[in-house]
Amino acid sequence: MAGRRSREQELSQARTIDSVREKKIGTPMGSTDETSASTPDSVSREVRRLILNGVALAPAGANVIMQLSQLGVGHGVVESRVVSGSLHRHPIKRTRTTLSYIMIAGFGTSEERAALRTAVNVQHRQVRSLPSDRVRYNAFDPYLQLWVAACMYRGVLDSVRFLYGDQQEGVLDEIYRLCSRFATTLQVPDSLWPADRTAFERYWDTALSTVQMDTVTRAYLRDFASLGFLPPVLRVTLGPAHRFITTGFLAPVFRDELGLNWSAWRQVVFDAALKILATLNRALPSPLREFPWNFVLRDARRRIALGRPLV
Repeated sequence: MAGRRSREQELSQARTIDSVREKKIGTPMGSTDETSASTPDSVSREVRRLILNGVALAPAGANVIMQLSQLGVGHGVVESRVVSGSLHRHPIKRTRTTLSYIMIAGFGTSEERAALRTAVNVQHRQVRSLPSDRVRYNAFDPYLQLWVAACMYRGVLDSVRFLYGDQQEGVLDEIYRLCSRFATTLQVPDSLWPADRTAFERYWDTALSTVQMDTVTRAYLRDFASLGFLPPVLRVTLGPAHRFITTGFLAPVFRDELGLNWSAWRQVVFDAALKILATLNRALPSPLREFPWNFVLRDARRRIALGRPLV
């Protein structure tokens, strides 16, 4: 009972923090997009088909590196005191939490997104720099959250393009609107998310000029690229392939910051590998093609219904 009361107190505090912070940035309590657009039915079948592919996780490693390439985000993760969210200590739980966030933020109902936001806030309130820290950060910073969500959107585009090629403008616009939920589910007000894809590209070009790593984040991310958080057997077996795929999906600015080498020959091999993955993906029946996304969404909804922890 004591543990239950403690968690209820944490959730209550998170709701209070969320309310105060959202009032400061001029948005109402709850998601910044509480209209019918937040219901699962608002996502077209075509966009679901394009996004919900297990093979779409291929750029995931590169996307994590992109997100952590802002010092505030990178140090927030490396120095985090949230033990339960540590990738090195709980890699499976951390992965489940990340995938659950993507699915509920993108495809959940307003009520599900509110439950997700509350759960994430409980963890995020512990992620802030100390007075003695060289790099200042706060997980509730809407500008850092904007950067993370922007990287997630770019990751979705990368996966759609390598699996299905270029898409029509209307489809790309819908994907963009859907991905805005990665930001607005937390503390990013709707007004801060770029209004359209053209505005986003202006934001992205400017943001890329601020990409920066230091010895702390660079060491962490190089280790991550080689799957250093996994047991030795898996690290040795899977690490080189993960490092290759991850490096291939990174733009030069991120590769340069990490000190990762690339070449024209590696690009040829990388492109060939993606074509093979795309071909195999199209041959899979829908339930297998959508795994693990379909499983993650059911699991997250079950956890919400049962009152079990989401993160």
